[in-house]
Amino acid sequence: MTPPESTPAPPPPSKPIAASAATRLARSAGLVGAATLTSRLLGLVRDQVLAYLFGAGNAMDAFNVATRIPNLLRDLFAEGAMSAAFVPAFMRRLTHAGREEAWRLGNQLLNALVVVTGACVLAGMLFAEPLVRLLAGSYAEVPGKLELTVFLTRLLLPFLTLVAVAAALMGMLNSLNRFFVPALSPAMYNVGIILSGALLVPLMPGLGLDPIVAIAIGALLGGLGQVALQVPALHREGFRYRAALDPADPGLRRILRLMGPGTLAGAAVPINLLVNMVLATGQGTGAVSWLGYAFRVMYLPIGLFGVSIASATLPVVSRHAAREDIDGIRGAVSRALRLMLVVNVPATVGLIALGTPIVQLIFERGSFTPEDTAATAAALLFYAPGLAGYSAVRIAVPCFYALGSSVTPTTISMAAVTLNIVLNLLLVELMGYRGLALGTSIAALANAVALLAVLRRRLHGLDLHRVLTVFAKIAAASAAMGAAAWMTHARLAEAWPGAELVTRLGRVSTSIAVGVAVLATASLILRIRELEQVGRQVLDRLVRR
Repeated sequence: MTPPESTPAPPPPSKPIAASAATRLARSAGLVGAATLTSRLLGLVRDQVLAYLFGAGNAMDAFNVATRIPNLLRDLFAEGAMSAAFVPAFMRRLTHAGREEAWRLGNQLLNALVVVTGACVLAGMLFAEPLVRLLAGSYAEVPGKLELTVFLTRLLLPFLTLVAVAAALMGMLNSLNRFFVPALSPAMYNVGIILSGALLVPLMPGLGLDPIVAIAIGALLGGLGQVALQVPALHREGFRYRAALDPADPGLRRILRLMGPGTLAGAAVPINLLVNMVLATGQGTGAVSWLGYAFRVMYLPIGLFGVSIASATLPVVSRHAAREDIDGIRGAVSRALRLMLVVNVPATVGLIALGTPIVQLIFERGSFTPEDTAATAAALLFYAPGLAGYSAVRIAVPCFYALGSSVTPTTISMAAVTLNIVLNLLLVELMGYRGLALGTSIAALANAVALLAVLRRRLHGLDLHRVLTVFAKIAAASAAMGAAAWMTHARLAEAWPGAELVTRLGRVSTSIAVGVAVLATASLILRIRELEQVGRQVLDRLVRR
């Protein structure tokens, strides 16, 4: 029944809608976070296995260089640029043409990825030796180290094709609001390496191979597992693979056009890591591995929070962009930034305050010595400040592609790479391998600030006052948390000495618990609603389980 004209219209429900959108974003991010937590915890187990078996010796250095090459191509091409270009295009096709046409686009991209990455893999295998000499020429000074690195590089290169296909499947599932399985799929990589470390490493000497070769085989099996885990979920949604490739497809051409500059736009972090690795190879045995272990510890909160929030935000932004809803994009980005800050700022402070005991707890056993702990913790101290920068870039770059813009993030990313190279060349002379970690953090923060400044102009604002207010509050709360955790651990180390695993776990767990309690109390006093929202999502999920 139509109400009479005299009845006043209800006020626009802007606040409830905004609250509902924030809740949905937090719920999606929480779902991704739960799967990513599983993957990251398995990643820690993987690194523990590697540290126990190989420590920070020559074999581990060789594996880190060998895996960096396909991972660089993956980060630049298969995951970052492809996901940022594909999800908006797939969402646009899904919104305006329906699922069948969206599936057709997905098939086109899958086949194009197989062709292009396959060519990259073959070229990499052919030129593996000169490539390794270019990146790690100093390894030739250690008998057998360069040859081992070349062999591992050739063995690991097919991982690029596997992870490219997995990333395309992930993009389709995320566009359909299916987050858990795609976020869980990277765990297969960790599972492959863990099982290979336990089952295949003992067999390698009998085959005349270095034990580290078993880890490379496990990485390939893990890449295959990432694909296999997602295929059934996509099949249930109606997707059917077709071996068809039409280069004239307008959707595919649009994706490939965006991927070109998009590769450069997302290049800052992976290229910076490559620069770090090249410079670290000249810092002696162990430097590459120390930086690798430290970065993976630091990357745990990025993977858990930064990637989770970015993965949940991209489909939301893409839907708003398909409807040309600038207000909706601005609200989604602002919410994502605030959620990112309330989890990453405490994580940064926590890693700085408890870096050494955390590294000690995770890695110090078997071939991983106390000297390796000290060196890895020193690198972690300088990597941690860049955590928020890495996460902000993960959120910002895909937003430019959703808006149909790729030149700006490309330019900013290249400027960040240049800044990182200059800083690293200067700082490595002053601080050794630790300067590489610090230069990378500074470049990541500069990259994030520049991207957000331009995005703010494009979206006519980012609710910057709210974002900065949340940052100031969470920084104050995190400082109190860090001080409490550090003092607690110092007191426990005096009252409860010992190097046993249970003792270390008890000290670290108690210190973290005290820090979290202080953080929660401070958030209530300062009324940090975003942190309360994240906490409610976690508690609700635990209660439901």
